[in-house]
Amino acid sequence: MNQEAKWIRPAADMGDIVPEFFRSFTPKGVVESAYLTITGLGVYEARLNGERVGEYILAPGWTMYAKRLQYQTYDVTEQLREGKENLIRVLLGKGWYRSRLVGWQGCPTQDALRKNPAGLLAELEINYANGSFEILGTDSSWQVQESPVRFSEIYDGEIYDATFRADHAEAAVEFDGPDETLIEQEGEEIHEFEQVTPLKILTTPAGEQVLDFGQEITGYVQVCVNAKEGETIDLSFGEVLDSDGNFYNANYRSAKCMYRYICKEGEQSYKTLLTFYGFRYVRINEFPGGPSAAKKENFTGIVVHSDLERTGWLTTADPLVNRLISNAVWSQKCNFLDVPTDCPQRDERLGWTGDAQVFARTASYNYDTEQFYFKWLNDLAADQREDGAVGFVIPDLLQAEKPSAAWGDAATIVPWEVYLAYGDAGVLSRQFDSMKRWVDYITNATTKQYLWAGGEHFADWLGLDAPVGSYKGSTREELIATAFYAFSTELVIKAGKVLREDVSYYEDLYRKIKAAFQEAYPVYLTQTECVLAAHFRLAKDPAAAAAQLAQMVHEAGDKLQTGFVGTPYLLHVLSDHGYVDLAYTLLLRREYPSWLYPVLKGATTIWEHWDGIMEDGGFWSTDMNSFNHYAYGSVLDWLYGVAAGIRPVEEAPGYEKAVIAPHPDRRLGWMEARYESRWGLITSRWEYVGESVRYEITTPVETEITIAGETHCVEPGSYLFFSE
Repeated sequence: MNQEAKWIRPAADMGDIVPEFFRSFTPKGVVESAYLTITGLGVYEARLNGERVGEYILAPGWTMYAKRLQYQTYDVTEQLREGKENLIRVLLGKGWYRSRLVGWQGCPTQDALRKNPAGLLAELEINYANGSFEILGTDSSWQVQESPVRFSEIYDGEIYDATFRADHAEAAVEFDGPDETLIEQEGEEIHEFEQVTPLKILTTPAGEQVLDFGQEITGYVQVCVNAKEGETIDLSFGEVLDSDGNFYNANYRSAKCMYRYICKEGEQSYKTLLTFYGFRYVRINEFPGGPSAAKKENFTGIVVHSDLERTGWLTTADPLVNRLISNAVWSQKCNFLDVPTDCPQRDERLGWTGDAQVFARTASYNYDTEQFYFKWLNDLAADQREDGAVGFVIPDLLQAEKPSAAWGDAATIVPWEVYLAYGDAGVLSRQFDSMKRWVDYITNATTKQYLWAGGEHFADWLGLDAPVGSYKGSTREELIATAFYAFSTELVIKAGKVLREDVSYYEDLYRKIKAAFQEAYPVYLTQTECVLAAHFRLAKDPAAAAAQLAQMVHEAGDKLQTGFVGTPYLLHVLSDHGYVDLAYTLLLRREYPSWLYPVLKGATTIWEHWDGIMEDGGFWSTDMNSFNHYAYGSVLDWLYGVAAGIRPVEEAPGYEKAVIAPHPDRRLGWMEARYESRWGLITSRWEYVGESVRYEITTPVETEITIAGETHCVEPGSYLFFSE
């Protein structure tokens, strides 16, 4: 941005009221082009001559604000009026910058940000046909006044009074804002996408009117109504109904999620401007004429998420598996809102590093995530402590003293997965120092050389073998930590070799970690311990560890007992070692615990807990029970990479060369996967036809196709195979 623009704010803090900055101007000649560059300490909506500028919702987005604040540039040429007075207006809500965040604990980092003013920085560059130009930057000539948005925060929602008219404005005040942290827009913009109409309006046993949109979404509700001035629309949001069929949102914890609109006279339409909600059900608390006067056609759900291009599709003969696939895709959309969040509804919505790393491969099958992760990984590196520690969440609002294994390892795992998916070593080059510093942190922090001891970890979070009263599974924390210590070190070595860096120190370190692991953990006590020892090839005999895992699964009644750490690799370990049938048994299991149990309970997104709604209809808990948490949706990378057999390879990242090795199962009937790689569309379809399996494969690149143990090296094209 140029020096003409100054940071401006209201002369006095307006409290909860959203300020509106504005300025009028008249172009000095024939306009050739015009561009608005803008950012703010909060989230803004800009309008030029009454028309919204751009499609970016919740701009300037969420970054590690202490070091990185994005600004955006919009082409507003067509919105400008030549020879006439023009008016630019900007609403500036609190957004992620100045809202209360981390509602379930104190947050000194956020408390400090909240003390900053509602600051705006903008400049309008007008280029004239005669070759001259003009720059109109924010300064004390701008005016500011109260807006009809009487309250707006991320967790607590929005209140809008359409009857409000500001009776005075005052000059904005210039101040010294964070010029040194400004960066150009890096991530994908957040846009509006699908519009969802309610399936029905329920009258619950409690007598309440509740909209059922039929699908959990992230976004907001648009209301269209004919009302009298002063009448009110008040809505509450929920993910599920309780066992009696009543509205329920106790799991939102302290998030108020208000939606209150005070009507003007006549026909009108309103949708939230500066915040978002996660919901399927909407309770109508107030409505013109009373809640029972509301009709389905008054309401539209609007989906918002980062503007990612869809690249992967999976379809099978089993409608329950198809619903599971849909649920994982929906949870990705709902939680890929500028940062990869854990959930979109309660007083959290944070960029949990553990969730991000377990889902990164699935995410990159479903959508083109390269730019999305580019921005988030830059925030991770910027937020990384001087000693190399990586927080539980990025941006790091939690500021934990000790990082957790499998969470901080996002520093190594996510860059590697992005490299495998898209083949650009630039991500490794940018993140290589961060990757090394993470491994170095563990090396320096451990109390036992070559093991990771003395830390504080989430362990196998929500493992089903957890002791009573614990959220952590029974897998030994130091075993998990050491396994990920080894894995991250291995990824540093691999990245270094791609970049032609000297990684001899890390090669020696890896050998010693692996030897120490084998000496410290010669036996495995849980399913997750077997999974990690086999998947990371740390066991002296990975095949034996996989065999023990299969036996443990059988002894449990063909049930998984894994949690957050073990589940993403569980099916991979089984199929990699010849237990494909058992992997399918777990995938297709319908009873609790299983991936399909939530589907049969009506889930339309992935649940945080296997039994978020228990078999008796009750809830697992109120304090930590999200019904839109994508982590367990990572099973899709097994469906893409093993069941359909399309997977990236280190030797030719980005699918420059493809490897396709499907693993069919008669119980599934047929399956089709499509993946739009950087090189073109790859498809893999198999179907049982009598006693044979018919395979149809299309590839845009040289491909190694393995069918029933027989490998075929083929050129680009379409191929048909049969096997008994």
